[in-house]
Amino acid sequence: MALMPKRVKYRKSQRGKMKCNAARANYVAFGEYGLQSLEQCWLEAKNIEAGRVAATHYLQREGKVYIRVFPYKPVSAKPLETRMGKGKGEPAFWVSRVRPGAILFEVGGVDEELAKRALLRVAHKMPIKCRLVRRRRTVG
Repeated sequence: MALMPKRVKYRKSQRGKMKCNAARANYVAFGEYGLQSLEQCWLEAKNIEAGRVAATHYLQREGKVYIRVFPYKPVSAKPLETRMGKGKGEPAFWVSRVRPGAILFEVGGVDEELAKRALLRVAHKMPIKCRLVRRRRTVG
C-alpha cells in the first residue's frame, strides 16, 4: 500500500518552489550506510515503496532498512478530456519534496558490501541521481 498521511489540515496544496540544498536530514543518523540525493525532485510514494521493497527483498531479513522521506504533499490532477476551468482537480498522488543532499534511505546491521549492493538497487528505482554515503564517526 502506498505511503500517505493519515490526516491533513488541507486537502490540496500549491506547488511551491524548490531551492537550496537540504538543511535537515542530510546525514546518516540511524543506519551505517545511506543513499543521498544529488538533485531535487518530487519523490512519489510509489518510488519510495519500490525502493523499500527492493532493499528488504535483497537483504532477506538481515539488517534494517530506514526510510528517511515521507510523502506529505498532495498533487492534484484534473481528469482526462476535461475542459479548462471548473476549479482545481482532486488529489491524485502524494509526493515528498527532496532537495540535493537529503538522505533517502539508510541500511544498518549488515556488512559494507551487502549494504552497498542493496542501496544500489534502491538507487535504480529513484528518478534522480543518488550516491552512497557512510556514517561519520566522531572521535571522543
